[in-house]
Amino acid sequence: VQLQASGGGLVQAGGSLRLSCAASGNIYSLNDMGWYRQAPGNQRELVARITSGGITDYGDSVQGRFTISRDNAKKAVYLQMNSLKPEDTAVYYCNAEGWTTVGRNFDSWGQGTQVTVSS
Repeated sequence: VQLQASGGGLVQAGGSLRLSCAASGNIYSLNDMGWYRQAPGNQRELVARITSGGITDYGDSVQGRFTISRDNAKKAVYLQMNSLKPEDTAVYYCNAEGWTTVGRNFDSWGQGTQVTVSS
């Protein structure tokens, strides 16, 4: 199972970006999907997650500014990021967990997309 992320870039503080991530491969079902980020010198941290039923969970630092959504038909997850701050600068990784068509559980990561917020 592969995850392809896109949408990162450079934006000024207060601006917005939208990240997208599409899953492909022998997918039977997708369970939780999410976004994590890692800034230089920091550990990878949860940004947001969403269940197959649409229940969401956010990291404290992005609550109220970021919105996660998914399109189950397209096997995609999105992250709308508003009111961006310089401290949001990081590499953003998408993640998905589910089952393949041959009955194997997978927990896959995308390649990461850089988000840089200038002050």
